Amino acid sequence: MAAPRWLARINKRVFNPVELRRGRRPVLTHVGRRTGTVYRTPLDAHPVEGGFVFVLVYGAGSDWVRNVLATGTAQLQVDGQRVELRGPRLVDAEEAVDVLPDTVKLPPSIMKVTEFLWMDTAA
Repeated sequence: MAAPRWLARINKRVFNPVELRRGRRPVLTHVGRRTGTVYRTPLDAHPVEGGFVFVLVYGAGSDWVRNVLATGTAQLQVDGQRVELRGPRLVDAEEAVDVLPDTVKLPPSIMKVTEFLWMDTAA
């Protein structure tokens, strides 16, 4: 069970713009699946061998996830570098936890996050 959608809407409208201005978090640039609009979403991006894993706190129904799955590509601005990503795929918690470093703090178990998004770095 992901976090509630009403919380996602608040986060999107209130906290994401603040995080973008602060410039301290990784930012995923993706294209809207229907409008073609370019969006920038601050996220926690966890490097794994050959790519990045994203914890889907609000589930796979989030706009940014649906956009990335539809287009198959995105760009990640992390540590001052732009990384091209491709091949998005949903993975379950078991697969994600197996590859994430032990230092990654996962959401509390009460949130019951079961979906993760894995993207490969473009060669």
